[in-house]
Amino acid sequence: MRKIILDCDPGHDDAVAILLAVGNPDIELLGLTTVGGNHTIDHVTRNAQQVLTVAGLHDVPVYRGVTRPLLNDVVTATDIHGDSGMEIHGFELPEPAVEAEEAGAVQWIVDTLMREEPGTVTLVPTGPLTNIALAARLEPRIVTRVREVVLMGGAYGAGNFSPSAEFNIAVDPEAAAIVFGEAWPVVMVGLDLTHQALATPEVESRFASLGTAPGDFVVGLIDAFRRNYKGAQGFDNPPVHDPCAVAYVIDPTVVDTVAVPVTVELAGAQTRGRTVADLRAFGAAMASGASPADAGAAAGACNTSVATRLDTERFWDLVVDAVKRLG
Repeated sequence: MRKIILDCDPGHDDAVAILLAVGNPDIELLGLTTVGGNHTIDHVTRNAQQVLTVAGLHDVPVYRGVTRPLLNDVVTATDIHGDSGMEIHGFELPEPAVEAEEAGAVQWIVDTLMREEPGTVTLVPTGPLTNIALAARLEPRIVTRVREVVLMGGAYGAGNFSPSAEFNIAVDPEAAAIVFGEAWPVVMVGLDLTHQALATPEVESRFASLGTAPGDFVVGLIDAFRRNYKGAQGFDNPPVHDPCAVAYVIDPTVVDTVAVPVTVELAGAQTRGRTVADLRAFGAAMASGASPADAGAAAGACNTSVATRLDTERFWDLVVDAVKRLG
């Protein structure tokens, strides 16, 4: 089993990521930590508690994270996620039956990584990277103890917060620069990959056919997410970003990646928050007829990689199977 810490800001797609993590038998979820992003810290923490309650799980601890970015003002995505941060249609959310722990998220992340065997815990941040950056600064020794950081965020193509930057990176680019700049392995599961994970009506029908509370919960999430995403971003079907990072941890063959250097732009007037992936060597190798694997090797040794292609059918099979197990 892969031990993970899921650092999230629920959020519709974070909710699905939580269900995938708790419903898959190959994942041991050590705990959920929350971070302000899709909504403020109070809302996203309550949403995390509600997701676990819907799933019938009362033994996954929830730790409330920091309230704001390192330098930026608080920015939320209510146009996508609604006034609660997890707007839902046709499903009545329960009162949380899971309490938030007294310890803060950053200290708990540090304590957990220092307690667990080195190389056994994967960090899976699906929101802004503030908690993870602060943990690395609070206790630098955790960097060599982490197996890898698999994050949902960034893009090597177009952004969504701005033409250049993706939301999770843009709202706290200083934190992202810290995380990408550390020596631990980082896998960036960005928009280039997650825009392939579209929740179509056919996908939605698979959850509806389960006839369970978790299945109906996902249907309600997708319904609301589809309407909001159409209005805000113009997508007919919403991309369900965050479960893609969890799916990679479960089965890396579901996601193609290429190792390339990635840095975070902090100063550009039009590009602040952009994840700059140096694809030059990879592109040249591909142009000369190399396979993707050989082209990746040609890009040189580095500790960062970017996700490029999703096996969509296998991805949705993983998610549906996890939700089915919870039912």
